[in-house]
Amino acid sequence: MKVLFVEPPKEEWFVMGGYMPPPYGIIQLAAYLEREVKDAEIKVLDCNAEHVDWGDLGERIESFNPDILASSSLATCNTYVAVRTLEIAKKVNPNIFTVTGGQHFTVTAQESLQEYPVIDAIARGEGEQTFTELALNTVGKKKPNLAKIQGLSFRRGDKIVHNPPRPLIENLESLPYPGYHLVKDVVRKYHFTLMAGSNSAYALVEGSRGCPHECAFCTQWRHWQGKWRLKSPKRVADEMAFCHSNFGSKFIWLTDDNFGAGTRPSELADEIIKRRMPEDVTWFVQARTDDIIRNKDVLPRLRKSGLSWVLLGVENPDPATLASFKKDVHPEDAKTAVDLLKENGIFAHVMLIIGSRKDTAESIARTAEFANNLDPDLVMFGCLTPFPGTEVYNEAKANGWIKDSNWSHYDMIHAIMPTETLSAAQVQEKLYECYRSYYGSLSRKFHGLFSSNKMKRQVYWHMASRGITGRFKALVQRHPSG
Repeated sequence: MKVLFVEPPKEEWFVMGGYMPPPYGIIQLAAYLEREVKDAEIKVLDCNAEHVDWGDLGERIESFNPDILASSSLATCNTYVAVRTLEIAKKVNPNIFTVTGGQHFTVTAQESLQEYPVIDAIARGEGEQTFTELALNTVGKKKPNLAKIQGLSFRRGDKIVHNPPRPLIENLESLPYPGYHLVKDVVRKYHFTLMAGSNSAYALVEGSRGCPHECAFCTQWRHWQGKWRLKSPKRVADEMAFCHSNFGSKFIWLTDDNFGAGTRPSELADEIIKRRMPEDVTWFVQARTDDIIRNKDVLPRLRKSGLSWVLLGVENPDPATLASFKKDVHPEDAKTAVDLLKENGIFAHVMLIIGSRKDTAESIARTAEFANNLDPDLVMFGCLTPFPGTEVYNEAKANGWIKDSNWSHYDMIHAIMPTETLSAAQVQEKLYECYRSYYGSLSRKFHGLFSSNKMKRQVYWHMASRGITGRFKALVQRHPSG
């Protein structure tokens, strides 16, 4: 059995700049398959890390000659590159069994199998067990037996079949460590230059899956069936230490969608400190503002454990907008959370969303002013994006609000929908104005470029060298309705 996992060639998401993450989803799947199927010959091809472009991909597929090819396809904006990868595989050898999965293809399984004949099957939801059963029931079989594989959608003749969903894995600690050894030749190339500089090897560690909150714009909680499953703090700390010891990882993204509930942050800080990793090994997490406030007494220990950066989902300053997002936080919590992070020497990164249905030119200007008053170390603005599977998408589709059906634009920096008073093109322009308002301040630029905080200084020099604000202006000029 020969199985090839492919991370397709992708364009850099310029907002983050210099960003090449490890292909976490496929190395996790590959590690599980490797453990369960001892005779499987497994290869992971990360095209960006290995400098494989579309012209070279077919040759690499042909040289390995896989029985099964699985394309990474985490987000909606990656839909077309996943499909193009499978299309190339079919041109190389029509008998290669092609598979994809992830959040987008899970919720669009029917439409995707109808539209893209190069997809043989879609592993919906949690993929480890589904993909492994698929491999065992296809390779070497004259007639693959797919009917009993839970969580699988596939084509049987002219009919599209959706098997019943697969129950979630109860114990995440039963999973193997992610297969960084399968990308060992390129693992030092993974980086997050904006956050950690160009010399810090970058790794992802999954501490949990799912979230108990039900934000209207979020794909994650629904993908994980509204359940929140956690690895123990000890297991998370062990994985961090494993990545550092074995692969030299110095900057680690703890990918939890819900970090701050219960006693977990305190226990995690203690476990990481016990590992006595070098001081230059740091980590990053995203959190809600109420998470930070709830855990304010733990922040010093978290900082001691290496927590250097927090992305805060502030989202919007308007209570009614937050309520429409089902965010269940208060605007005033944002200032408290930002101040607490800065007081503890933790980089405060804020995310704000514009373009909700009730947004106006005036309300977006207030959002920009709100960001100025918060004065975090870094702020990013994004457009409300109707990702398939979310409440936002369902409402927008039902009401005909979606003006752009190009999946590659579903990246939070392209305006997909109008508001009641602004066209989609005007929303795009307002996004640029938000960035210009915040980063156009000469005082903020000066204090950022020459900050005593090394991380802040690094971020501002990197953003200046990349011309981030100017690239948002270019989006305005290219907008189809502009």
